[in-house]
Amino acid sequence: MSAETLLLTILLLPLAGAVGIVITRHNPNVREAVTLLSAALVAVLVVMLAARFLDGEAFALTLIEPLPGIAIAFEIEALGMLFALVAGLLWVVTSVYSIGYMRGHNEQNQTRFFAAFAVSIAATMGIAFSANLLTLFLFYELLTLATYPLVTHAGTPAAKQGGRTYLGILLGTSIGLFLLGILVTWSLTGRVDFQAGGILSGHVDPAWAGLLYALFLFGIGKAAVMPFHRWLPAAMVAPTPVSALLHAVAVVKAGVFTLLKVTLYIFGGEFILSNDVTGGLIWVVAATILIASLVAMTKDNLKARLAYSTVSQLSYIALGAMLASKAGLIGASMHIAMHAFAKITLFFAAGAIFVASHKKQVSELNGLGRAMPVTFAAFFIGTLSIIGLPPFGGMWSKWYLALGAVETAQLLLLAVLMISSLLNIMYLLPIPIRAFFSKPASGEHYTEIAEAPKSMLLAMVVTSSACVILFFYPDPFYRLAGLAVGGN
Repeated sequence: MSAETLLLTILLLPLAGAVGIVITRHNPNVREAVTLLSAALVAVLVVMLAARFLDGEAFALTLIEPLPGIAIAFEIEALGMLFALVAGLLWVVTSVYSIGYMRGHNEQNQTRFFAAFAVSIAATMGIAFSANLLTLFLFYELLTLATYPLVTHAGTPAAKQGGRTYLGILLGTSIGLFLLGILVTWSLTGRVDFQAGGILSGHVDPAWAGLLYALFLFGIGKAAVMPFHRWLPAAMVAPTPVSALLHAVAVVKAGVFTLLKVTLYIFGGEFILSNDVTGGLIWVVAATILIASLVAMTKDNLKARLAYSTVSQLSYIALGAMLASKAGLIGASMHIAMHAFAKITLFFAAGAIFVASHKKQVSELNGLGRAMPVTFAAFFIGTLSIIGLPPFGGMWSKWYLALGAVETAQLLLLAVLMISSLLNIMYLLPIPIRAFFSKPASGEHYTEIAEAPKSMLLAMVVTSSACVILFFYPDPFYRLAGLAVGGN
């Protein structure tokens, strides 16, 4: 298969899957087979693409050129390949989980759910492979619109309100700030394409570069930097598979990926370091890390606690990007993958708990681990990876982020990372401890409760196992991260 054909197939296959899902809507078994087949094919093709890319093959595709020098175009570089690899692999696992969840919980509108999910993956692939800011912006907006029906899936007043918050903040920030940043970049340089080392050097007064970076930082609302983070907790009204999509597979990762891509290929690490571009902005990100962790500690609702944990963890990636040192950028790039596998495990477990026991509050989980040992063991593994302890993959990204803070002599930021890891322990570790070692509340008996459906358990086992495997074999993601920052 030629390079252009392979790239185009990966971009179009999820859309074809969405069409197939709608056509087969009257036969749930066939519809779900189409979902699994589409996801499996994308995963295989993405792995094939990554192997060929790492062997040195170039991939580029231009669809149309609406304006001279500005095209809807795709090109694979290392950071985009890393993001696509994460999204492509996790779509399969999430599809397996979603089938068990939807059936186990007797959800309505399942066809709409699976079709919108497939379109969201297509948008994610478009973001990953965008060759310029215009293409990225178009697919960024498509992802927001495609995920809106997923957020409002339940159709309740709370779901509709959460959807309005979701859509309002993400569209408001992207159109009001992100698009403005793209237009300013184009007016300064006459181009919007991505280039190793950046395109702004020599075109913008360093005194104004920080303001331009702020447009991108806050305009990319999917990165959930405070104060533009409220859409993420608001979206927790969605079913758990959607939460997994939001937190691990696509949406928030699209945000921090976009910020990293702008940092690497529009500004350039050397330009940021030599001109102190991020200045005081980096402390907004540091504050987000700590404040979101503190808020997470106050949440008794399990999904809300995990949502604020995600807000904090996303700013680890933003922090690494803004440090702009090689180690910091590698750590930020690797955290896209390491956090994805760990956090999706936690949300899978939260959904399994809800399907099996209908419990949503952390305070209700006393002793439940003895009835659901696989679920809480998976949760425990995901927790340790989020904390950053060996032998779990989350250790590597946190290690490089810490090295990045040391490289740039930002010892206060190093302290922020260390304090945040302690806070991770405080708001996550008590959950499996409570489940395994606390006595059930008076009058509670778990004889009627068993593990969630097998497909949900299988997904949790796969993602929690990946947390361990990535400690011993982080090489694919490390190589891609190293290639991404090599020219910066």
